[in-house]
Amino acid sequence: MTIRPLLAALLLTASLPAPALAQAGDAAFNALADAEYKWRQNQSGTDENTPKDEQRGLPDVGPAAQAARTKRWTETLAALDRIDPRTLSPVARDNYTVYRGQVEALLAEQKYRDYEKPLNADSSFWIDLGYATRATYRDEDAYRGYLRQLADIPRYFDQNIANMRAGLKRGFTPPQITLQGRDIGVEEVVKAGNSDASSFYTPFRSMPATIPAAKQAELRAEAKRVIAASVVPAYTKLLAFLRTEYIPGARKTLAAYDLPDGRAYYASKIREYVTRDLTADQIHAIGLSEVAKIRGRMADVMKQVKWQGDLKSFLNFLRTDPQFYVKTPQALLDRAAWTAKEFDGKAAQWFGRMPRARFAIEPVPAELAPFYTGGRGGPGIYLVNTYDLPSRPLYSLPALTLHESAPGHAWQMPFAAELEGLPDYRTQTYISAYGEGWALYSEALGEDMGIYHTPYEIFGMLSYQMWRAARLVVDTGIHAKGWTREQAQAFLRDNTALSNHEITTEVDRYIAWPGQALSYYMGELAFLDARHKAEKALGPKFDIRAFHDAMLSLGSVPLPMIDARTDRFIADGGKSPYASK
Repeated sequence: MTIRPLLAALLLTASLPAPALAQAGDAAFNALADAEYKWRQNQSGTDENTPKDEQRGLPDVGPAAQAARTKRWTETLAALDRIDPRTLSPVARDNYTVYRGQVEALLAEQKYRDYEKPLNADSSFWIDLGYATRATYRDEDAYRGYLRQLADIPRYFDQNIANMRAGLKRGFTPPQITLQGRDIGVEEVVKAGNSDASSFYTPFRSMPATIPAAKQAELRAEAKRVIAASVVPAYTKLLAFLRTEYIPGARKTLAAYDLPDGRAYYASKIREYVTRDLTADQIHAIGLSEVAKIRGRMADVMKQVKWQGDLKSFLNFLRTDPQFYVKTPQALLDRAAWTAKEFDGKAAQWFGRMPRARFAIEPVPAELAPFYTGGRGGPGIYLVNTYDLPSRPLYSLPALTLHESAPGHAWQMPFAAELEGLPDYRTQTYISAYGEGWALYSEALGEDMGIYHTPYEIFGMLSYQMWRAARLVVDTGIHAKGWTREQAQAFLRDNTALSNHEITTEVDRYIAWPGQALSYYMGELAFLDARHKAEKALGPKFDIRAFHDAMLSLGSVPLPMIDARTDRFIADGGKSPYASK
């Protein structure tokens, strides 16, 4: 259905009585949103949030496709403006709120031409291709689809390079300092060629026995041919572009304010990643206040372990004492798996409904690990960074595991995908403030669940809480207040137990990805405030399992909807949304 007939249908509902008006308004809104979301799903490729058994082709990111996106989302927002949310049913009104926020964020990205900067210090369009190599391929058709995707890489890379050149011309790039060494992963693909060591050959190393041996051999031969003919030349061209043109020409400044229309751009990123109407100054002040609170709790732990020195000396002890570090990558993976299984044994005490999906625990691929975060989780996977083991402390591992695996990302995202009765744009789309806020809340919940067994593990959790609170200060400091890279690093070094390696990679991530770091702690505050409000209002009727069910039943939503759902939870007497099912 096109936009114009939808607008006409909306105008015809004005004279209907209230129940009929809501029904007609719901139908018109649902038709608009469902049609756009179905179209939207073809506009992006595989990324870290894509389920492992779902295949997507490489999107068209050329000029005509970008113009079409801008046009579609402009028209969609205009259509939404003609819908009075007060005329919708309560359910449709909630959907409208979620959906409108998504469209506004997508249109803002088009307005500021974010597609001309398809990389940062943490991720990029070529890193996203790595998720397809770890997908699940069950039959010949799935493998054929993967091979078609590999054959399409030259077109996709050429379009992205053209976009990056346009961004380079107007000074719209990540800061040069954050791009140092980010070409290494591209070089690794070139060096591997079409050998069995190529990451793109990974799906063919072990194939389902249901595919006949002769067909497996045929598919493997075709993979070698496509990797040699398409993948390696595309990566070779990209590597030359990065080394001779893009990285040398990238901007030398750090702040988002220094980008074209930078103040408005950063404000749009705050809105996208925080989903509340807050300024950079307000968020900076919240961060400083929370940092002070967490430092008080850290001091309590230091007293518990009878530490005689100051925080700086304690942090140095944590970063250097061998008792907190393992000797082998497998030992780190084993400890992560132990915490994940420990949570499994406690889950029923804290959650009424649980997702059916399971997840694997794997090391971060070697080509990504040097510049990657400590861990990353999503549907079906918890990646643990085993690179540079002296920077991977055991006292932080339980908190990291709760955040990235269960009940964090590898729990919440499948939970949302399995929800019934909600539109796909609430169950299959990731809103960072909600998702990261829930994952950080999961870290704090670990203290209630008894996951942390030593004062040092409590301190590791507090350090992670401090890390995210400090992000509010650092991100706004860099992008709105003129902070230097060294100033940001010093703030993290003085307030968290993060290793020096992690501090460097994390600060570069914030510099290159404005606003994203704000979502974590602002999201957690929403969940913590909601829980405290419900506990106070319900008293002995408060059931933590029911509360968690209510929060997770939302799908992925802007933070004000957490506030509203809490009010409904209290009004309903603290009942789980699944109590009668």
